Amino acid sequence: MDYKKIFEEIHAELSKIEDRGHVADYIPELSKVNPNNFGVQLTTIEGEMFAFGDSEVRFSIQSIAKVFSYVLAYSRIKSELWERVGVEPSGTAFNSLVQLESDKGIPRNPFINAGAIVICDILVSELASPKEETLAFIRELSGIDSINFNYRVAESERASGYINMALVNFMKSFGNIHNNIEEVMDLYFHICSIEMSCEELSKSFLFLANNGVVPYSGKRVLSPSRTKRANALMQSCGFYDESGQFTFKVGLPGKSGIGGGIVAIHPQRYCITVWSPRLNPKGNSYKGMLFLEEFTTHTELSIF
Repeated sequence: MDYKKIFEEIHAELSKIEDRGHVADYIPELSKVNPNNFGVQLTTIEGEMFAFGDSEVRFSIQSIAKVFSYVLAYSRIKSELWERVGVEPSGTAFNSLVQLESDKGIPRNPFINAGAIVICDILVSELASPKEETLAFIRELSGIDSINFNYRVAESERASGYINMALVNFMKSFGNIHNNIEEVMDLYFHICSIEMSCEELSKSFLFLANNGVVPYSGKRVLSPSRTKRANALMQSCGFYDESGQFTFKVGLPGKSGIGGGIVAIHPQRYCITVWSPRLNPKGNSYKGMLFLEEFTTHTELSIF
């Protein structure tokens, strides 16, 4: 299949549509990105790579990084994880406090902000150097040692992170945060600030398309059953309260970030990453969502 030609055809069609999204300017540092950037990268489990546009430009991956931190925590504490965080779609915004009171401080899933903060609390307990070891884990998945935090973005998130601080304090009151709040949130803000390109992300997520094994190194990250569960969580929870729409229109497990990136997995086939910084009202890339809908329609490749 000529993926590159398909990318060009879909992008040409999308260029006729007004991009009604907006860059995530509520984090000041993210407002500086060029809103017209657009990149795509597809990498197969056999190692074939197909790129389009700004696929080699690094951007702030934001909540896409929550998959990495979740996988790292799940690989260490396994079933005990589910005593601290659920596996259900939230049905509310990614930074909502609404359900935490009725659920007694247990976030609905690991990919909303509250759930990712609990995951960071677990990593602070489990790792001697949480930031350094989480970054090393991501570098190992990608095979790229230059991946790093953007410290300006991390500080910008900290300075504007009032709702996230409310979330962690609220969960602390229920006993679901075990460590010092400042240390937990320092890890959270730094993980969200990591910068990667479409090329690097599509390579890093390949293990989830390959039964938990990194194809280029042969390293097992998760067992097949836990890989299945990670993909299931991305399918049902990866796009906050737009996860049903993504499943309905695209039909792949995936994860978005407010930096405008989307990663999607086709098990046993490929990982595809799209980056377009303008977001829709749900916090997902406006044209990225449209692109992936057209892509699975054109290729007739989805999990359904």
